[in-house]
Amino acid sequence: MHGMKFSKKILPNGLRVITIPMDNPTVTALVLVEAGSKYESKKINGLSHFLEHMCFKGTVRRPSQSDISRALDELGAVYNAFTSFEYTGYYAKGKSNYFKEILDIVSDLYLNPTFPEEEIKKEKGVIFGEIDMYEDQPKDKVGDIFVELLYGDQPAGRKILGTKQSVGRLLRKDFIDYRNKHYVPEATTVVITGGIKEKESFAEVSKIFGSVKKGSKVGKVPAREKQSSPQVRIHQKKTDQTHLIVGVRTFSLFDKRNPTLSILSGVLGAGMSSRLHLKIRDELGLGYYVGCGADDFTDHGFFAASAGVKSSRAEEAIRAIIGEFKRLTKEKVGKRELDKVKESLSNRMWMGLESSSAVANFFGGQEVMRKPIETPEEVEKKIRMVTPEAIKKLAREIFKDKYLNLALVGSHKNITAFKKILMFR
Repeated sequence: MHGMKFSKKILPNGLRVITIPMDNPTVTALVLVEAGSKYESKKINGLSHFLEHMCFKGTVRRPSQSDISRALDELGAVYNAFTSFEYTGYYAKGKSNYFKEILDIVSDLYLNPTFPEEEIKKEKGVIFGEIDMYEDQPKDKVGDIFVELLYGDQPAGRKILGTKQSVGRLLRKDFIDYRNKHYVPEATTVVITGGIKEKESFAEVSKIFGSVKKGSKVGKVPAREKQSSPQVRIHQKKTDQTHLIVGVRTFSLFDKRNPTLSILSGVLGAGMSSRLHLKIRDELGLGYYVGCGADDFTDHGFFAASAGVKSSRAEEAIRAIIGEFKRLTKEKVGKRELDKVKESLSNRMWMGLESSSAVANFFGGQEVMRKPIETPEEVEKKIRMVTPEAIKKLAREIFKDKYLNLALVGSHKNITAFKKILMFR
């Protein structure tokens, strides 16, 4: 497994191709494109995600959804698509002897969708169902509230799924216009991983994608950030427990401090012996789940801890989480704890890369965000180099009370009480 080698080539039309041969009986074909909710205006919010659904509704050669799913099911393939804030992905994975067929279908979805009018109407109902599903899950809902609190009314603060209003308004013409602006070779990366031969894979990708006409990619509005005091947002909902997120603004995925932030996050939240787990769950018995993580994008980022706790003890939980943030600004992490976290993060990364699809996402995700690609070995090396001094310095930079943000889903009314807790001095 160690020594993962990738090769990257760029076709004359600007499309990027990455191949990673693995000693693996499966193959994954993943197509990624720089299109996501951060590329949308308020009027068309939710279109990137809706378009991803529509690619499965019929192509020129496979006119209906059942033609597409049957073709993939006959190969025994696992397939899906996903949309994030900054990119959309389409993939299928199956036995490596079906490589050509798998690539043929995935590329067809991406290149030749027909957007049948009837299907657009029907699919609105499906997406409304998806929106309702997340509304009904407070653990997910609190994430939306947190992002809205940080970024407000700008693309970075809107939902990937959009709203029922914005999705309900979308017309076939919107799909075609948006696709022409964003689904261009220059903004597309094709990743092939698994039991493949590099030359053959590259030849096959060039054959299919090489003739796609160049287009100029429409950019996105950079995220605006401004915060001078702690912020709180409560979403009133009758829930059995309070779901909360406490977090701070950090930096983009190009920042040199990211390996340090991963370790800082690991100290707080990686594994059952992490500080937040020991404090919130074992010591105080406040709730079942607690965790944290950093999210980074091309032009902004945040670090957040989340938990589901007994409603009557929500304030106590927030104090405890902030107490752990504060502790990192005051004392250095000891060698034994630091070594444990480094081991944990490195091993989790490698264990996460056992499948061809995970490897495709690992390399493709970096490329589509236009980040210089780091191999798992390089990522591990950077993690291993993080010092206690660097963690403390970073904690002091990000954990300032004026930068704190709290999002809650539950039946709490008193914002002022929560604001007071965030004034940690």
